[in-house]
Amino acid sequence: MKLSLNGATTMRANLETDLSAAQAAGFDYVEIWAAKLREYLKSHTTSELKQLFVSHKLEPLSINSIEHITFRDASAYELIKQECEELCRIASEIDCPYVVVVPGGLPAQAVTRDEIISESVRVLNELADIATKYDVSLAFEFLGQSDCSVPTLGLAHDIVKRLGRENVGLVIDSFHYYAGGSTIDMVLSLDPKLLYIFHINDAEDLPREQLEDRHRLLPGLGILPLSELTSAFRQIGYDRVASVEIFRPEYWDLDPTKLAQDASEATKAILTSNLSATR
Repeated sequence: MKLSLNGATTMRANLETDLSAAQAAGFDYVEIWAAKLREYLKSHTTSELKQLFVSHKLEPLSINSIEHITFRDASAYELIKQECEELCRIASEIDCPYVVVVPGGLPAQAVTRDEIISESVRVLNELADIATKYDVSLAFEFLGQSDCSVPTLGLAHDIVKRLGRENVGLVIDSFHYYAGGSTIDMVLSLDPKLLYIFHINDAEDLPREQLEDRHRLLPGLGILPLSELTSAFRQIGYDRVASVEIFRPEYWDLDPTKLAQDASEATKAILTSNLSATR
């Protein structure tokens, strides 16, 4: 797999620093953190950003992310659609293939699985219409926390299959995969064309229900079943990109270039070890 650096890993660095750190560490792609993108565009154009990627010999993989897209009231949902328009337009202008979208939390009133699927399909269909205008795809990322409306790969997969849009696929984040109790069988049932982005990370040894983003670690330093997961990806034929996404505040205080180098080496060690084991 090729490697991508997600801007959440270096959260306190700006976008230019992310690209410099990614280039120095040998990454192939960068996932752009939306807040950093907006800050950059206060004083630069999208043409300049596109050239910045070219000059660093990197490609944009995605813009992260539009949050809580489902179970919103009318005014909040209108803002979601406006944000989708904004980010898809920018993605198109810089040749970025994906915008990541994230389901909302469970509503106050009880909802069934069918109601969650119906709401998710409705919203994704409308957002996909917006993305289509810009020739951009939406990468739908389930969250493993129990208060998320879509906590497992199986449910996210059912939603995307029910939707049946050519420009909507899935994100699998190893942290959320583990925290939400997703299974290898769920991975093995995937059409690899539906897997747009793989977020790789590790986590501290805590009960699943206690895991929070701040407990993430560099790949290989925790207890997530990364070898099992990457082996399953190879079985279904997915070998495109592993993108390092780690929301660990203490990492944000480190030198971004050193952190990117450590992330690159740790991820390569996991991928290389697993590849050797399967031969």
